[in-house]
Amino acid sequence: MNNGIYGILPTDIDTETLLEKAEAAMLGGVKILQLRDKKQGFKRGLKRAKALRELTQKYQATLIINDSMQLASESGADGVHLGKDDAPELAKLRSQVSDDFIIGITARADAQYAKSALQYGADYISFGAVFASKTKADVPVIGLPRLAKACAMFPDAKVCAIGGINLDNIVMIKAAGATYAAVISSLFDGTAKEIQDNATNMVNLWNNAPSA
Repeated sequence: MNNGIYGILPTDIDTETLLEKAEAAMLGGVKILQLRDKKQGFKRGLKRAKALRELTQKYQATLIINDSMQLASESGADGVHLGKDDAPELAKLRSQVSDDFIIGITARADAQYAKSALQYGADYISFGAVFASKTKADVPVIGLPRLAKACAMFPDAKVCAIGGINLDNIVMIKAAGATYAAVISSLFDGTAKEIQDNATNMVNLWNNAPSA
């Protein structure tokens, strides 16, 4: 899985708009996309996931499906991202998929859970919200110092930072030691041209910024 900008696609948009936004981000250089499609119903969600899988393959980008192992498997996605409550049997899940299938786990601010998830086969762990986020306003803000501490606690792990990340603070996320910066509204709000420009600027900032 490529390092850098991790685009989480907006929910509750029609398929044409979903694919348009995804393509614009990839044209700007984003190489990781996540699909969150909980409200679509499985049949429609699978159709959308397969269309997105075809598009991401065209751009040699990684596709992660949020919360649904079945949807990830049947769509041919590269991996799945699970919340803390969704992975009680992570070791069992890890044994059922190929070595190159990616499993990401939300840790939020729970270092003990993150340690356990990594031991049982998670490929990366996400911490956040680093900054206040309008997408998930109910998630407590952990701040940059706690992100940096988490990255230092798990120096060999891949860490995804999430929450309120934008062009103004993305360099600080890399400096804190994160492997990935997950972005939603700061990337996908706007027209296709604006999304592509946002993506280009984020990718360039990330690639040129010093790491921890």
